[in-house]
Amino acid sequence: MPLTLKNLSLIFAAGALGGLLKGLTSWLFGAIGINALLGSQFAPALTPFWVYQHMVWGGLWALLFLLPLRKLSYVSLGIIYSLPQTLISLVVLMPKMGRGMLGLQLGLMTPVLVLFFGFVWGIATALWLKWSRES
Repeated sequence: MPLTLKNLSLIFAAGALGGLLKGLTSWLFGAIGINALLGSQFAPALTPFWVYQHMVWGGLWALLFLLPLRKLSYVSLGIIYSLPQTLISLVVLMPKMGRGMLGLQLGLMTPVLVLFFGFVWGIATALWLKWSRES
């Protein structure tokens, strides 16, 4: 799709929605104990900052959908495009926040959960973008 203001807006909005769903899912998993059940202490608080950062970064990461990879499905692209943000979270942000490399100080399943939450962002972003482009 061409680089237009409409396309950029759709992509950013889709990523922001994906970021909202990612943030809410990770909070919900922590709040109801799924993360703990799986052996991770990752339990973020639901704050305006938590929601805001996921929505803004989700929108920015969604700009990856501008890359000219057209042979793959939207969902495949969403999963692939979720990997860089997951990697940044695990090898830069987690250590910076004192949670250890890959967030392992929070438990051995933390990297798997962060990867899963990234997939939530990627799939939600991809599906919303596909739907919005087709309507």
